[in-house]
Amino acid sequence: MKRLGIDPTGSATRVNPGTSMAKIGRKLSQSASVRMTSALLATVFGFFTITAVLTFYDSGQTTKQALAADKRSVVIGTASMSGIYFATGTLIARTVNNDVKTHGIQCKAKSTKGSDFNINAIMIGTMAFGLAQSDRVYEAVEGSGRWKKKGPQKDLRAMFSLHAESVVLVAADDAGIKTIQDLRGKRVFIGEVGSGSRQNAIHALENAGIDYTKDLTEKESRVDEVSGLLGDGKIDAFFYTVGHPNINLLDATTRRRSAHFVPITEVKKLLVKHPYYTKTAIPKKFYPRASNDSDVETFGVKATFVTSAKVPDDVVYTITKQVFEKIESYRTLHPAFAELTTDKMLERLAAPIHPGAKKYYDEAGLVPSSVVK
Repeated sequence: MKRLGIDPTGSATRVNPGTSMAKIGRKLSQSASVRMTSALLATVFGFFTITAVLTFYDSGQTTKQALAADKRSVVIGTASMSGIYFATGTLIARTVNNDVKTHGIQCKAKSTKGSDFNINAIMIGTMAFGLAQSDRVYEAVEGSGRWKKKGPQKDLRAMFSLHAESVVLVAADDAGIKTIQDLRGKRVFIGEVGSGSRQNAIHALENAGIDYTKDLTEKESRVDEVSGLLGDGKIDAFFYTVGHPNINLLDATTRRRSAHFVPITEVKKLLVKHPYYTKTAIPKKFYPRASNDSDVETFGVKATFVTSAKVPDDVVYTITKQVFEKIESYRTLHPAFAELTTDKMLERLAAPIHPGAKKYYDEAGLVPSSVVK
């Protein structure tokens, strides 16, 4: 097997963990309540640091070849090492590997460039499993969006979903933005070109009747730089689709120029038009210096654990079983999983359900649902 080191550039958000935490650490010392958040983030990002020193392997073969040569060795594609996808993939791999003597499956997590990369790698057979945003999964299955030229990815299968990723709208307190409608005439970062976050922001704006090409001034940047732009008064607001807690959002809400989260409501029609979306909220407890008094309503996508129809049923069954039988412990291992339930994990999956996973759900009396046929 070929040894593969972690690719530090394989990032969906391109966050520099050392720099960001250093900046945030200085700000977090300002109050007792913020020091509580510092402790929380030390736990969360400490997990990233510990797992990042692990070594991962990739056979360089297609899924079919790899499984034929070693049916019990599989790779999970995640995203940036600083993000929740990497922590999630590593946690699932650890869960499976802890019982390897029983089932014989060895699971390895791999840092990648995120959702699109993972889906494409699974489809061409260079990875067996991966995490992806539910909207990207839906588009791949339907052959829309980025997969319009490639056509429907008919072999893409869902197993379950995990934490929600909120479409977050952050605005400076002095910018006069209380609702999404107030973005008219403002300087706004809506996301990096080609990113899923940008598409989510465009959907939010269109749902509110706002034409981002005419009704606001779009500011281009990188997502890991926008909190600084907001704090320096160079933009008035920005969109970001992400799970919680997140260091960029904490940075944006702990600067001298105070900021808040803007609620995105009235999304009923949006959820009908784009069934991969779900209602969610931004937890105030993770961002104590944001000007909001409570959790903020919005909508979002779900991190979905996906695979290929070509991956053997027994392998998918075993991994599904391992995760669901340990789900209680997951809630204490990462803040993003605190409210995770088996019902939520099986709601409105964005791809057809793999028969190996379905076998476990039938045995466990669980009823998954999919937004596609």
